[in-house]
Amino acid sequence: MNKEWSEINKTMQAQFKKRMTFSRGIETLLLLRNELKKEIFRFKDELSREEFCAAPFINADGYHSKTIAYSMWHIFRIEDITAHTLIAGEGQVFFGQDFQKRINSPIITTGNELVKDEIVRFSETLDIDELYAYISEVDESTSKLLSSLSFDDIKIKVSDERRTALEGLNVVSNSENARWLIDYWCGKDICGLIKMPLSRHWIMHIEACLRIEDRLRKLRLKG
Repeated sequence: MNKEWSEINKTMQAQFKKRMTFSRGIETLLLLRNELKKEIFRFKDELSREEFCAAPFINADGYHSKTIAYSMWHIFRIEDITAHTLIAGEGQVFFGQDFQKRINSPIITTGNELVKDEIVRFSETLDIDELYAYISEVDESTSKLLSSLSFDDIKIKVSDERRTALEGLNVVSNSENARWLIDYWCGKDICGLIKMPLSRHWIMHIEACLRIEDRLRKLRLKG
């Protein structure tokens, strides 16, 4: 893990443990997310459409076996789902702003069910500009949500009602690669959701994207 990002993440987690430092923990989390967003938006500025959809490690195990377009979709679908359906108990940005049609996505799920060539084909269907519009909207709404939370709020566990609401949306595939997500998320409190989908999950996938980008750059230099 990137040393700087790792240290910020550790600081945030320590600050979350105490009421008196919790608000600083939220500030640290937002700082971390802002640092990570610099990489996310740099991809948009510097990569071609073909590079967004490339999978140079397609047969590897790990997040770097995906594409950058898929990774961006995956990070922010999961964030939209967990932040709005499970934490806030409100509608997702995805549905409220008709992003399935805007992004031209064949799915509404997190994409966990897709593998190898399916990920590449999925990536090739996406409107990258609209995907980034979705990223911006989800990030903005999540940042507002995080800033509104209190120390007591983060101890609240995901309720049965919100689990039922999540299951009714069909945004998690029933495939073996995806269905575990519902139990995983719904077994956490709000603090647990913040520590994984809303922070560490970003780090893991962005680092994988940087590895993909580095490989694509080397292939480009080889001509």
